Amino acid sequence: MLKEKYIEEVVPAFLQEDGYKNIYQVPKIEKITLNIGVGRAIENPRLLEVAVETLTTIAGQKPVVTRAKKAISNFKLRKGHAIGAMVTLRRQRMWDFLDRLVYIALPRVRDFRGLSPNSFDGRGNYNFGIKEQIIFPEIDYDKVDIILGMNITIVTTAKNDEEAYKLLDRLGFPFRKRNK
Repeated sequence: MLKEKYIEEVVPAFLQEDGYKNIYQVPKIEKITLNIGVGRAIENPRLLEVAVETLTTIAGQKPVVTRAKKAISNFKLRKGHAIGAMVTLRRQRMWDFLDRLVYIALPRVRDFRGLSPNSFDGRGNYNFGIKEQIIFPEIDYDKVDIILGMNITIVTTAKNDEEAYKLLDRLGFPFRKRNK
């Protein structure tokens, strides 16, 4: 649904209102990265398995286990320890995930007031976190014994934050009102 909306509504809006000359100049979503960091996996290796299962269920593809790049003695962390899982979505899987995120998962968040419009990174990419994985419809609430949060990064081809905000807003992302 969002892919069709992008093609039929967002691209023509950018061409008319923002003065782009052809459709290849219009910003688009390139990829989405889902990341679950499980620092406590050092004491409890089962947490890492749960994170991998969760990401596999949500994304529809197997995640990569991320490892510590350097040792931090205060956290009892050694270089090479498995501390999380991440998956990168592109093409159709990315659009399917976006549909579920915008129309099903985000409205299920308790006390949801909208996504922050200030979470852009300066290069047109958007980051936000989710505190519970159970907002996704694929996750069976009864089988969840550990609540995990995740970080979602949306990478766009936009040149700046304003362009990326327009793109995601026109796609229907539920942003909070901006303070101007």
